[in-house]
Amino acid sequence: MRAKIVRGCIRFVAPVLLANAAAAQPLPDSPSQHLWQAARERAWRLHRPADPSLRAPVPQVLVLHGGFGSASQAESAYGWDALADREGFLVVYPDGIGRSWNAGGMCCGPALREAVADTGFLARLIEAAAQAQHIDRRRIYLTGMSNGAEMAYRYACEDPVPVAAICPVAGTFSQACPNPKPVSVFAIHGLADAHVPFAGGPGTKGVTQGNWLPVEQTLQAFRNADRCTRAQDRSQGAVRTRTEVCARGREVVLTTIAAAGHPWPGSAARTGPLARWLAADPASTALDATAVLWDFFRRHPAPP
Repeated sequence: MRAKIVRGCIRFVAPVLLANAAAAQPLPDSPSQHLWQAARERAWRLHRPADPSLRAPVPQVLVLHGGFGSASQAESAYGWDALADREGFLVVYPDGIGRSWNAGGMCCGPALREAVADTGFLARLIEAAAQAQHIDRRRIYLTGMSNGAEMAYRYACEDPVPVAAICPVAGTFSQACPNPKPVSVFAIHGLADAHVPFAGGPGTKGVTQGNWLPVEQTLQAFRNADRCTRAQDRSQGAVRTRTEVCARGREVVLTTIAAAGHPWPGSAARTGPLARWLAADPASTALDATAVLWDFFRRHPAPP
């Protein structure tokens, strides 16, 4: 059995802590990890491929949970560990503060209210893993769900430690990012998502408030940065995919799923009182998002 991350109570009122003085700590051979950042102990989980040798440099995928989620919830729900064992890559599951990420704008929760420096935390975490493990620095990737998806967008916009590609699921910006750095992007969004509407505006389900930017508006900033030149469309049942082919081998891809709501497509269903309070939708079975996103990551290392 893997050790569980020991959690304290979620604090909704805390001092604003912005310093980034602590150095990253090495990653021991254990699923539960910690480092100090901005006077906080930050936690994450680490999954190695089943082959422990890691003789050749391997890709690294960071998976950001959604609002009210956690590292362990994302690890158990989205299926990345089994895929990593088959394909031979490292998976890192960070924990947000108070089950949230400070993605800027209006989002989200304690992390936003406390002005948590989450971009700096993720940059430090990427460096810690890259130094302690045998990581291919051209193949560092970031994905996230909902609040975690917006955090992935924010990270790519600020780009403190470059990643080769991001894959946001069921998320968009709540503030503009007019000049992101070039990066490959694969976004997945349900057209019936009432938590983070595809067309933008306020959510009408769950606990999200405020206005979201349209997903297309968020992606257009990355298309401009990547200098995309031509588009390809493909449809299969409820799933429609538009691929923008861009400079230096990059792509910006949008997959939409008709009638799909807010969950990670193909994920295990969330149950219990929290799921009911969040008005959680059933996950779409039209797409295995984890498999599709890994295929995109695999094909998009950072340009040399």
